[in-house]
Amino acid sequence: QHWKEDFMFGYQFLNGCNPVVIKKCTKLPDKFPVTDAMVAVSLERELTLEQEIEAGNVYIADYEVLDGVSANSTDPNTTQYIAAPICLLYKNALNKIMPIAIQLGQTPGEDTPIFLPTDCQYDWLLAKIWVRSADFHYHQTITHLLRTHLMMEVFAIAINRQLPAVHPVYKLLLPHVRFTMAINTKAREQLINERGIFDKANATGGGGHVQLVQKSMKSLTFRSLCFPDAIKARGLENREELPTFFYRDDGCSVWEAIKGFVTDVVQIYYSSDDTVQEDEEIQAFVKDVCSFGMQDLDNSDFPKLLKSREELIEYLTIIIFTASAQHASINFGQYDW
Repeated sequence: QHWKEDFMFGYQFLNGCNPVVIKKCTKLPDKFPVTDAMVAVSLERELTLEQEIEAGNVYIADYEVLDGVSANSTDPNTTQYIAAPICLLYKNALNKIMPIAIQLGQTPGEDTPIFLPTDCQYDWLLAKIWVRSADFHYHQTITHLLRTHLMMEVFAIAINRQLPAVHPVYKLLLPHVRFTMAINTKAREQLINERGIFDKANATGGGGHVQLVQKSMKSLTFRSLCFPDAIKARGLENREELPTFFYRDDGCSVWEAIKGFVTDVVQIYYSSDDTVQEDEEIQAFVKDVCSFGMQDLDNSDFPKLLKSREELIEYLTIIIFTASAQHASINFGQYDW
């Protein structure tokens, strides 16, 4: 009922299927030349755009990673397109996040105008649809496929290679990777394979989805899988500033619950930091993830060894949270949205 309305469009950035792109805007990027005159009508606090940014009321969603990704050309009768939009959002007096400017490409100019809510009704609606389309590609390929499914397979393989079945950490993690290999194998056979569902139904099919995964590896760091760190890195941790961000609120609660449980288990089996360092199987497991799973990529910052109980607790919390809470939050809303 509300899909055409700006407030629902904004709300999805926080609590839709892909609540991982929006971040605090601390400075307008040069490639997105929004002027005060363009958006003045959308601002509600009698401040300029610059002042609103300084006050922390402006947010941005940038789909730069989609720039240059090949559009699907597997069907010769259908020309397909991919946009790489930038969307400026504003927290209004009612704490609703509203879109105030959209540019559908990364290079400003005559061919990439900035669309505004004051434009003709259908121009603005189409601009929003293109942003939603970009968000879909980002969600399916990066947030869902790469950062939950494929990432969990890295952990699952290392668990099975390096941890014996009697190891307490094996027992702790096993329920969370129980069906990982099965569903990922199915994805490779039917979904992301050549002539699979992606090729038939997605503008990023036919190879674009592979390019997108490869490009997204640059931002797949160990810290970005740590939920509180990821929220903080986007400047969205303040609950009073952004009270309607339920993905953050529920995510932090679940993160703390999982971390508390993992802490209890670790403290039963490891009496000190030394016992973690001396556990050759745990150290082999962590090294396997870094060296084989993440291919020793310079930017990934995955640890090669764990020095303390605290580090082990965080590492295991990341694995369990990614498999359970994170996947649930970005997967199970798909039908509803």
